[in-house]
Amino acid sequence: MQVQLKVNKRAVTVDVPPHTLLVQVLREHLHMTGTHVGCDTAQCGACTVLKDGQAVKSCNLLAAQADGCEITTIEGLAAEDGTMHPMQAAFKDCHGLQCGFCTPGMVLSAIDLCAKHPNASAEEVRANLEGNLCRCTGYQNIVKAVQQGAAAMASA
Repeated sequence: MQVQLKVNKRAVTVDVPPHTLLVQVLREHLHMTGTHVGCDTAQCGACTVLKDGQAVKSCNLLAAQADGCEITTIEGLAAEDGTMHPMQAAFKDCHGLQCGFCTPGMVLSAIDLCAKHPNASAEEVRANLEGNLCRCTGYQNIVKAVQQGAAAMASA
């Protein structure tokens, strides 16, 4: 079947079997490997992307379910000149990452969270990111990064 998407502001059409997952299209067909596969069960959040601005776990979504949608991956966040998105910069500045495996999904989930709750408290950030697992940081710096990123997004 043909699936038409707008991925990182670029229109793409892919021919895939009906059972193909969105994460497979992104990684295997479009070679966007910033979207990670961690658990294959939508538990870890490493595969999180934005679908029409909403955070979704792409390992749990058929490509056909995203037909006609706009998808943003971690590769699509930076400006054309390479300037990082405010949330990416906040994760860097606040040391909100270590190994980096969870970071793409965490950043995209944080962007969605901040769009809905721009002034989220630390407790609200933790509660809203509970579907994104990090084995390295203990989340303290991730929470700081999300709050700093939210402030930067609000002032941009």
